[in-house]
Amino acid sequence: MTTARSRGLAGCHECGMVSRLPEAHGHYTCRRCGTALHFRKPNSLSRTWALLIASFILYVPANLLPITHTTSLGHTQSDTIMSGVLYFISHGDWPLALVIFTASVAVPFMKLVILTYLLISVQRGSTHRYRDRTRLYRITELVGRWSMVDVFVVTVLVALVQLGALANINAGWGAVYFGAVVVATMFAAESFDPRLIWEPLDNPHESAS
Repeated sequence: MTTARSRGLAGCHECGMVSRLPEAHGHYTCRRCGTALHFRKPNSLSRTWALLIASFILYVPANLLPITHTTSLGHTQSDTIMSGVLYFISHGDWPLALVIFTASVAVPFMKLVILTYLLISVQRGSTHRYRDRTRLYRITELVGRWSMVDVFVVTVLVALVQLGALANINAGWGAVYFGAVVVATMFAAESFDPRLIWEPLDNPHESAS
């Protein structure tokens, strides 16, 4: 199969313009936006692994630590993401519970799993289902930002519910870790170069690095 790299073509990471690079090594910039051009993102795998490992570490306290502290009439209650989901379920708010669980638990975890799978498959030089793996990456990159919905909800509640002795809502450390997970996974998806999935077609004997 003929690829863009085999013809000396590289796409700009910013504007998408395709340019011809005379040599594999050298400094070239996009004629449209001035961004540095590369056949592959430099150190893509190592940077993605570093961000992914950090995301896995942050994911644990993000789900175990309280995301909010609610004080009402002198009584304080701390809630994690899952306890909030269970609260809405117990009160019959299934749609809201499903939205929070999907955006705040399922999506971040699936994003970590998918990125791990893509990294391992690339490092092993897998020739299995190129297009499907590329679609997986595109979907992961697209939906990842929606995990911030829980952080937005906490931010709004903290800003609105400050009623002194009656009721107060404050953000817990879980919200900080959760926000860090979302940001780290977004950077990890951005660091991963999906063109590495197609690397075996250019040189089956060259291992990705």
